Amino acid sequence: MKIEHIALWAQNIETLKTFYETYFDAQPNNKYTNSKKGFQSYFLTFASGARLELMQKPDIRPLARQDPADEFLGYAHFAFSLGSETAVNELTHRLVSDGFVKLDGPRWTGDRYYESVILDPEGNRIELTT
Repeated sequence: MKIEHIALWAQNIETLKTFYETYFDAQPNNKYTNSKKGFQSYFLTFASGARLELMQKPDIRPLARQDPADEFLGYAHFAFSLGSETAVNELTHRLVSDGFVKLDGPRWTGDRYYESVILDPEGNRIELTT
């Protein structure tokens, strides 16, 4: 058994699609649109075969949180294994230089991960790890 994909509701799937294409080499499918329901989505496929579905619909309410660094029950983060400390350092630096929020790291954790945590354009946590 494997996880087939993870899905995120988004305010702007075009912005998120561009972010994951630019920084994580995601390959998008053609946009799916169901005009009757006002639903649009992209499936993004990563080199490992993992997939992320970005979904947008006008009646989905944003999660009420005061600060993007706040944690809450439910989705916490997803992680990209980049293969080395150097790759984690370089992508973290690139994302921060391009104006994205870094919450933590890069650092070694108590459970022996080398990681940093950044926010995508809509405040979803992404862990960059070796």
